Amino acid sequence: MKTIRIGTRDSKLALWQANTVKDLLEGQGYTTELVPVKSEGDLDLVTPLYAMGVEGVFTKTLDAYLLSNKIDIAVHSMKDVPTQLAQGIVQAAVLPRASYKDILVFPKGKTKQEIYSKIGTGSVRRKALLLNRYPECVIENLRGNVQTRLQKLEDSDWDAAVFAEAGLARVALLPEQYETLDWMLPAPAQGAIMIVCRAADNDCLQATHTFNDATTAMAVKVERDFLKTLMGGCSTPVSAFAEIKEEQIYFKGSICSLEGKTLIEHEAVFPVAEAPDAGTIAGNAVLEKGGKAIVAQIRGQI
Repeated sequence: MKTIRIGTRDSKLALWQANTVKDLLEGQGYTTELVPVKSEGDLDLVTPLYAMGVEGVFTKTLDAYLLSNKIDIAVHSMKDVPTQLAQGIVQAAVLPRASYKDILVFPKGKTKQEIYSKIGTGSVRRKALLLNRYPECVIENLRGNVQTRLQKLEDSDWDAAVFAEAGLARVALLPEQYETLDWMLPAPAQGAIMIVCRAADNDCLQATHTFNDATTAMAVKVERDFLKTLMGGCSTPVSAFAEIKEEQIYFKGSICSLEGKTLIEHEAVFPVAEAPDAGTIAGNAVLEKGGKAIVAQIRGQI
């Protein structure tokens, strides 16, 4: 088979993810080549994510590379991937999930507090949930790759900044001291890595299918179906986490108003056999609990 060209963003974290896939493929005897590209989301480090077209801001460039046959597969942080894939592109595999948790990282001289007055994040979801918990807190926009964000935190007067634990761990930048935000539900599919390819590329589908983790794939599909039912976009204040234990899916999900005042939460348990519909059912339950009003409000503001 020809060399498999692996498309990836060019950040340290994205390259770590792509190299993980590269190693898996080469372990099966395939020849590979990394093709790093800059995404729209990487080039604009100032505009808040929700103002940048909302969906696919980190994936559109790689989609174009795939569809124009410049690469054969693309590797993504799954939480960045729109719930509706571009026409002609399909999910090829999902790797085993790492930590799904968000953490607070502190600049030098600061530590965990009961109440925070200034926190950095570029995520609409994290901002809304932080304001729900700490209504008086000022949320500062924080964009860029992991190293850039850590440096911005050090150079700031903030109490802390929010990071995904998995991202810091993968590039060996997890600090000794941090606060795990157990109360904060993650973004749908947070901690999971997704491989996509062209729908008609049976060779790449076959090559990558062997390391698809079925349990992770099922859990993140439920979470993404929940997101799709509510809003669809990855830059929305929707959280979801599904855990599969003993043939049961334990699901928690929420939607929060942008300013953090209204949080609608939902928990449910589904048999594994209902996985194809579980996320949609949970999403509709949240809409009926008052989620429709939040969705309408958000659509009017972004």
